[in-house]
Amino acid sequence: MTATGGQGSRKSRAIEDVVVHSALNDGTSVCLRTITPDDEELLRDGIAKLSAESRYLRFFSPTPQLPDAVIEKLVDVDGHDHIAWGAICAECVGQPAIGAVHAVRHSEGGRVGEFSVAVIDEFQGRGLARMMTAALLVHCLAEGLTVLDIHILSENAAAKRLVKSLDAEWKGESAGVAEYRLDVAAGLASLRADADAPGVQDVLRALAAGSDIRQR
Repeated sequence: MTATGGQGSRKSRAIEDVVVHSALNDGTSVCLRTITPDDEELLRDGIAKLSAESRYLRFFSPTPQLPDAVIEKLVDVDGHDHIAWGAICAECVGQPAIGAVHAVRHSEGGRVGEFSVAVIDEFQGRGLARMMTAALLVHCLAEGLTVLDIHILSENAAAKRLVKSLDAEWKGESAGVAEYRLDVAAGLASLRADADAPGVQDVLRALAAGSDIRQR
């Protein structure tokens, strides 16, 4: 597996310019980078490939096609109030989008936001969610986003396992939705300590070595 900070050997780049090349737990080659507004079609294609169950667990709705307003919100990324990372399958035909993770700040200048993650069914259970989350949490700290609220459907066992592994605090449950609060630094520490996740470690090395990260 390799971890790179993009092209060449430039000493310092903004975190948004870092591209991570690594592999999932089963060896599938993937590429992680920040999402931009230009990724709308990639995002649409990825959402269309989610099963009805996965769309329901992520968006709380099984609708096969999300409203344009929702898609536009997902790609309205500025790297500060809305931070997002995505993954593509580097060895698949057409290099399709296979996952995305978002953090959206609740209020301008605030330090609390909302976390969400989605992975295409075919690539679930291979470590991708943790890899993308590692990149997101590093980026969040760099932008002064230190706490993330997480709302998960109570039946979403995989998402619960993920947030619990990040030491997120359970806040309660209402109308079938479990609420957690994640301390970003603590979650990142949990990921750094996970020596059995080489993809996560690739992400962390790439971001540490290839970017100019200044915590705000």
